[in-house]
Formats: sequence, structure tokens, C-alpha cells
Amino acid sequence: MKQRKLLIMFLLMLSMMVFLAACGDTEEDTPDDSTDNGASETEEPKAEKQFLNLVTGGTGGTYYPLGGIFAQIFTDNTNAETTAQSSGASAENMQAISTGDADLAFTQTDIASYATEGRLMFKEPIKNIKAIASLYPETIQIVTTSDSGITSIEDLKGKTVSVGAPGSGTFANAEQILEIYGMTMDDIKPQHLSFDESTGGIQDGTINAAFITAGTPTGAVETLAATSKVVILPIAEDKIKQLIEKYPYYAKEEIPAGTYSLESAVPTVAVQAMLVARDSLDEDTVYEMTKALFENQGQIENAHAKGALISLETALNGVGIEVHPGAQKYYDEQGVQ
Repeated sequence: MKQRKLLIMFLLMLSMMVFLAACGDTEEDTPDDSTDNGASETEEPKAEKQFLNLVTGGTGGTYYPLGGIFAQIFTDNTNAETTAQSSGASAENMQAISTGDADLAFTQTDIASYATEGRLMFKEPIKNIKAIASLYPETIQIVTTSDSGITSIEDLKGKTVSVGAPGSGTFANAEQILEIYGMTMDDIKPQHLSFDESTGGIQDGTINAAFITAGTPTGAVETLAATSKVVILPIAEDKIKQLIEKYPYYAKEEIPAGTYSLESAVPTVAVQAMLVARDSLDEDTVYEMTKALFENQGQIENAHAKGALISLETALNGVGIEVHPGAQKYYDEQGVQ
């Protein structure tokens, strides 16, 4: 009987020891759990939201509507809340980057090169511009109507012609094309109008024709085509060759039949539209923006016809300036050269 009591006491003591040991393990685990919680609480905070300004072009061109789409994509997919605003386009946009009034900009590839080299309309090189992506062809369209009686570039001599703002990409294109045809600005009556003002002037008869450099179809020209029979002046094949030989950033282009209700395709030339950034914009942000741009192409295509021409495969085509490190990182990952 005594032995039985001792056995029971022994078993009770053993059970108590096991219970206490289990409690001890639980208490020892608690600090580990709190350590884990502490680690999660001290995770790196998300990058601070940035507010960026994207300068585009006139409201009647292609840059402006595309800029609105790009800004929305960047705002939705990165830490950069981006606002698109209208502007005087390519050359003015380069100055805005230079002065810090813009963080991102649309421009033509030729204008970006002039800016970084300090040529033509740029008295001094602009050093803080870096490329993000080449986008789509910017078609040089020499616009008039059937009522004008103008059927060739030679017919522009003595006529009132809109050539874009002084120092704009359109102005440079007009100057170079006239040069190939043996003319200068002195041979025409130049007017420095926006795309909307140009087509409005053609419609009301205050000007005879206009140079418009933009992706086709261009909104301002579509508006004109709704009320008038639009004529796009062709650039002759031999003149295209001369132009490309002297200014290699041009490429042969064609405006398809049906555009603006044209009865047949019109031969012309184009430069490339591109997106650029100030060089001080941090690498991670530009990486995320570049990624977002090409991972949301469907959204761009649904919103504008030019979206179908923007592709990762051609993102570095015609880029004559240094690529931003953030964009380059994305291209390296994707094997784009």
C-alpha cells in the first residue's frame, strides 16, 4: 500500500515536471514570436510618392492624348503620380527639362539629338536629358485642301504656310524639306501656328497649307477632313533620298489610303517620337515606369491608334541620346538591344 502511494506521488511529480517544461517552452517561444513581429514592423517603408510633370504637345496633336494615357499608367502602376500638360512640343519640352519645369517629356528623336549637342535651335547643349523609349513614327504631313489648287511642294512658293513655332520640331522639318526643294523660309509666307490653328486657318482661308509633324491620324487634320477634302502633298522619291542622305534620322514613310479619306497612299518621311526624362529622376522610378509602359500596351492601343506601333522590340530604334539607367536596366532584363 505504501509502495503504491509512493508510485502515485512519483507519477504526479513527473506529470507536473512535464507540464512545467511545456510552459517553459511556450514562454521561450514568445520572445521569438515578438522578435518576428518586430521584424515585420521594421520592414522598409514604401518609397515616398513622387509628383511628376509630363509635358506633351498641342491639344490637336498626338502627344497630348498619348501623354494623358501615359500619365494614368504611371500613376496607377508606380509611386509616381504623374500629370500630363499641353505644351509647344519637342523643342520647348527640351527646355522645360533643362530648367526643371518638367520631369518627363515627349519629343522627336532629331530634336533630342539637337538639344544634347547644342545645335540648330539650341544655343547650348542640354545635358540632363535621358531617353526612356522610342515610341512611333512622327509623320511629316504637308496639309492643304483641294480648294487651294496646291498639288506639289513647289506650289508652296509665295503661299502662306504654317511651319510651326520657331524652334519646334515641325519648324526644323519644314526648313529641311524646303531646303531639299531649293527653297527657304523667304520663299514662302511663314506662319507660326499650332496644329489646331493651322487646320482652322486652312479651313477659313487665312493660310494655304501647313506642315504638321505628328503621328497619323492627327486629330487636327481629322477635324479638317470632316468638312473639307484634305490633300497631303507628296515628297518625291528622289527628294526623299536626298533628305535621308543629308539628315539620317529621317525614314521613308507613307500615309495610307483612307487616312483623312485620301484616295491613294502618299509618300513622305518621318522621324521617331520618343519619351525622355530628366537624368536626376531616380533609377527605380524610371525602371518601374518603363516596365509599366510596356506591360500596359493594351491600354494604350485601346485609347489611341498609335498605341499599336509602340513595342518593346523597337523601344531603342533611332534613339540618338543616352538611355536613362532605369530604362536600360529594364531593357537589359528583357534582352532588348
